[in-house]
Amino acid sequence: MFMIRKKQLLSPGVYRYEVDAPRVAEKTQPGQFVILRTSEEGERIPLTVADFDREKGVLTLIFQVVGASTELLAQMKEGDTILDLVGPLGQKSHIASGLGTVVCIGGGIGVAPVYPITRGMKEAGNRVISIMGAKSRDILIMEEEMRAASDETLVTTDDGSYGIKGFVTTALKELLARGERIDLVYAIGPVVMMKSVADVTRPLGIKTIVSLNPVMVDGTGMCGGCRVQVGGETKFACVDGPEFDGAIVDFAGLQARQGMYREMEAKAREHVCRIGLGGSA
Repeated sequence: MFMIRKKQLLSPGVYRYEVDAPRVAEKTQPGQFVILRTSEEGERIPLTVADFDREKGVLTLIFQVVGASTELLAQMKEGDTILDLVGPLGQKSHIASGLGTVVCIGGGIGVAPVYPITRGMKEAGNRVISIMGAKSRDILIMEEEMRAASDETLVTTDDGSYGIKGFVTTALKELLARGERIDLVYAIGPVVMMKSVADVTRPLGIKTIVSLNPVMVDGTGMCGGCRVQVGGETKFACVDGPEFDGAIVDFAGLQARQGMYREMEAKAREHVCRIGLGGSA
């Protein structure tokens, strides 16, 4: 059992949980993820780790309610226990010194998984510029943490309510226009956002790493649900990733797979909202 030590609502439908998981926290590295279940009947939920405290044995998980399983997770309270939590899973981010100027881009909930990468790149001695994007200021998350982990931070909002009006690519293009030499880009967020970033950097030959979160079941490469096409080859996000070279990811195929279960997810969430946590049909 894994106790929820702290629960915080960051923005509508987005929650921050601190969970007791000492053995997982001891081994987790930036870029990796965990899979959890709230109950015996619950689905397995993959979540990238937003932070980890090895001394306290605590994982920080940030998630957005999008379906039935995350709705059930959101209904849990401080002191409740998650049935099981497996990790760390996936390949860790390649963090090293001497990489030069690294631009870390987080869009929406993607700010959470890009944060430990940003911090790690800065601690390794690289110059780090972070770009954070949100639809509006009220749903922007982790700004204070990202600023503390970066040499420079740019914020964009779709509606112009804060920072630069536009998308994360608007800020990225501004960096390039001012003559900024960019050696590496990390981009995590909605598929369309990561594709847009890769479309900007690909012609310039700037290496761009994206973190993919396709439909995932077991997290061990056995089910094949998370398969993606990268450079014409089939990869499994859970074991080969979740990070891949954004220049060669088949984003069109990924978007199609991500939308396959949207209608079923919405119906399942509606059912959970109706019966509540622990209820029955």
